[in-house]
Amino acid sequence: MSVFLKAPAKINLSLDVLHRRPDGYHEVDMVMTMIDLADRIALEERNDGDIRLWSNSGIIPLDEHNLAWRAAALLRERFGIRKGVTISIYKEIPVSAGLAGGSSDAAAVLKGLNHLWRLGASLEELMEIGQALGSDVPFCLLQGTARATGRGERLEPLPTMPSCWVVLAKPPIGISTADVYGQLDVSEIQERPNTAALIAALTAGDFQGIVRHMGNVLEPVVFRRHPEVAALKDRMLRFAKQGVLMSGSGPTVYALLRQEAQARKLMRDLRSFCKDVYMVRLLGERPADSRPA
Repeated sequence: MSVFLKAPAKINLSLDVLHRRPDGYHEVDMVMTMIDLADRIALEERNDGDIRLWSNSGIIPLDEHNLAWRAAALLRERFGIRKGVTISIYKEIPVSAGLAGGSSDAAAVLKGLNHLWRLGASLEELMEIGQALGSDVPFCLLQGTARATGRGERLEPLPTMPSCWVVLAKPPIGISTADVYGQLDVSEIQERPNTAALIAALTAGDFQGIVRHMGNVLEPVVFRRHPEVAALKDRMLRFAKQGVLMSGSGPTVYALLRQEAQARKLMRDLRSFCKDVYMVRLLGERPADSRPA
């Protein structure tokens, strides 16, 4: 038997870091939404009990260092499964880009194996398992638009973003999330996103209010070490004026635009500046199988 799934990327509409927790992680308050840039995942049952991973990407690990592999291993252990699986990952989401590509792959594997192995686990159970893999995995299971607090695992579903185009550009560097958080001094944060105002704008379907209240406190940390990311954002802001933000810990920067012609013009401009440029739509409504019971 085989199962095929899409693993969509996420972008942060806001990212605030409140303090360092006693467990060493940071307490965050952020709003995320899904976009129509996705990896494709194929799962094929094996009878030899092995977990095998294949990818068209030459830069992701194909063993236990990959979250998708670990997702399969965790489900096997949790439910006492003897069968194995071949996981094929066709990468479209750039790696180490602040778009949760690895977390989304892991979420897709949890969903797909729940079906393939007929486990009958609820979305809530899968999200609880996903917490052990990474802070973004529960959101990638839930999808849609949501506020994430705690380490990122406590989720509050939010209204869908107003329809718009998303233009993303990733400089030719990879950034470690752990390194960025390790260099963050919470006491030095000077400007924070107004998360409450952002959520109010989402609830009202107010696109201008949304872009006005976007923010990411990790930008100054990344910009200091990687001025090319700051230069990319400046270039996009000169065109879009507002609605431009670094996603997650970077280095991908995106712009939200209402008009397709504007989005295409920005995409063409960025391709003379940056190799990895994408123009996609928001995903819209949360899939029916990704809604809490």
